[in-house]
This record gives sequence, C-alpha cells and structure tokens, in this order.
Amino acid sequence: MGSNKTDKRLIARVQQGEKAAFDALVLKYRSRIVNLVSGFVHNQSDVLDVTQEVFLKAYRALPNFRGDSTFYTWLYRIAVNAAKNHLIVQVRRSSESEQDIAEIEQIEGNRALKEYATPEHMLLKDEIQITVITIIEKLPEDLRMAVTLRELEGLSYEEIAVVMECPIGTVRSRIFRAREAINKKLKPLLKE
Repeated sequence: MGSNKTDKRLIARVQQGEKAAFDALVLKYRSRIVNLVSGFVHNQSDVLDVTQEVFLKAYRALPNFRGDSTFYTWLYRIAVNAAKNHLIVQVRRSSESEQDIAEIEQIEGNRALKEYATPEHMLLKDEIQITVITIIEKLPEDLRMAVTLRELEGLSYEEIAVVMECPIGTVRSRIFRAREAINKKLKPLLKE
C-alpha cells in the first residue's frame, strides 16, 4: 500500500507541473514496462521505442488520471495498447513490403525462424499474437491482470497475490480461468 501512496503523491506533483516527479515514476516502472512490452514485441530496439511511447502517452494523459485504479494498472493498460498497436502496424508493414527471408534469418539468427520463415507461418504467428493480445484485453480485469503478471512479467504466484491483494489460491484460479479462455478462443485459429 505504501507504494500506492507514494505513486499518488508523485502523480499529484506531476499534475501540479513538477516534471521531475514523473521522472521518479519512470524510474520506478521502466523495467516492468520493458518486460511487459517484451512479451509482445520481440525486437529490442522496438521494445525500447514502444516503452518510450508508453511513458510519453502516460505523461500526456496524466492530467486526466482519476485514480480509479492504481497507477501501475493504468500504465499497464497503456503499455498493452501501445504494444498491440505496434504489432498491428508491423503486420501492415510486412504485408505492404515483402522482406527477404534470408535477411530476416540473418538478423534473427534463429533456427526455428529459418524453418518457419515462410510468409504463411509469419502471418499466422502475427495473427496469433494479435489474437492473444485481443483475448487478454477482453478478459475481466482480475483475470487479465493475473495472467499478465504471470505470463508476461514472470511474477511468482506469491508475488501476484501481494500485488493483487488476494490469496494464492485465488491467483491460481484466475490464471487457470484466463488460460482456459485464451485456449478456447485460440483453438479454431490453431486448427487452420
């Protein structure tokens, strides 16, 4: 709870025009946002660009922050939306301009990519990523937060229980239900 109070004080200072207070928020949450964005975006320079975009959007929107949720939950939503938008732009770009597969293999240096670097596989991979992001966004808040903290940020069940202020059994149940919902919606796409 102390962390939430600190965030509220920093937010109030930013809303009063003190830019240095926002720097403190960036320092506090930067690594968590980088990890979150990395779960969606795999190119490291793109991860950093999207992360910077997240904090820029947050800074611009902070005057309208009402505090209905914690700052991190609010920032998390901005980050997921920014990552999703980045993926959509990437899919559009890749369909507009074909990239040389040999060049992609050289950049990625990944055997699995070499085997599956056909345009069909790459398009399916992008479609699956976007679908998963969309499914996660549509989950109820408690399920979305639990599965994201576990799968994208790598937190333990105990850490998630502390963040979400609920018992570990509840965390396990939420993650199970979220995974179940994701699998159910992905099955038709994976059968193709």
